[in-house]
Amino acid sequence: MTEAARQAAADLAELRAGAPDGIVHGQPVLDRLVALLDLERIEENIFRGVSPAQSPVRVFGGQVAGQALVAAGRTVPSSRKVHSLHAYFIRPGDPSIPIVYEVDRIRDGRSFTTRRVIAIQRGKAIFALSASFHEPESGVEHAEPMPDVPSPESLPTRAETMDKFADKLGEFAKLPRPIDVRYVTVPPWELRERGPSEARSQVWMRADGRLPDDELLHVCVLTYASDMTLLDSILVRHGAYWGLDNVLGASLDHALWFHRPFRADEWFLYDCVSPSASGARGLATGRFFAADGTLIATVVQEGLLRILD
Repeated sequence: MTEAARQAAADLAELRAGAPDGIVHGQPVLDRLVALLDLERIEENIFRGVSPAQSPVRVFGGQVAGQALVAAGRTVPSSRKVHSLHAYFIRPGDPSIPIVYEVDRIRDGRSFTTRRVIAIQRGKAIFALSASFHEPESGVEHAEPMPDVPSPESLPTRAETMDKFADKLGEFAKLPRPIDVRYVTVPPWELRERGPSEARSQVWMRADGRLPDDELLHVCVLTYASDMTLLDSILVRHGAYWGLDNVLGASLDHALWFHRPFRADEWFLYDCVSPSASGARGLATGRFFAADGTLIATVVQEGLLRILD
């Protein structure tokens, strides 16, 4: 692994010691995420990544998706921009060991480039991604308008909204947060106390600090963030939430389409809805809007959700 990644995977004890509420956030945590996305190239089409030392029991889906997209992007000319990715989560990732990313250069056409990436641990695939890159060109233009919502600056921070639920949420409330999240809708841990609600989640997000001027990195950070609150739109419909109810869940597949350029360290609205849930699976869709109302990306994910008695 790179030296930056080694530092990123280090114990958080020092950072937590300097956080008055024990919740680590801001530029130091974002820098760790940037370092985790800085994969080590170990062969022409083979890369290696790591996870934070203090992680949940399995690798966060947004992390492996972001790292896989980094691996794909490093085999593509910088003039070609990623416009879509389609991925499957195959096995739970183990955060205690590195992840190897093997890139298959499927096609290099006149205007499109296609890559396939397999993430491997202990000789088995844990994740598969296909990504398409496109040489920018002009064409027809239209987009749906952004919903009318309060500004992010007028909303409380995630830590503030979680404060009175911190005892119930335990360590989940203290996980490092490289993404600043402000809830437009009622936070799901609070909404569950009111019973089943509309299958919708709206949050403002941005990288919690300043990112380098690297367009692929901004896309990969948004990919990371896209796995953070999407399935909440399913759970709120049934008055449940992670850690507060007996919920077993996992991302099954994930698709993202990138429509227009953006910066992931500037505010964007993540508007998520769930059209259906059945057979212990739920479907959620999301739209990303820049603060000026520009539609920048669309996401669809199906998740495994078992709410046990």
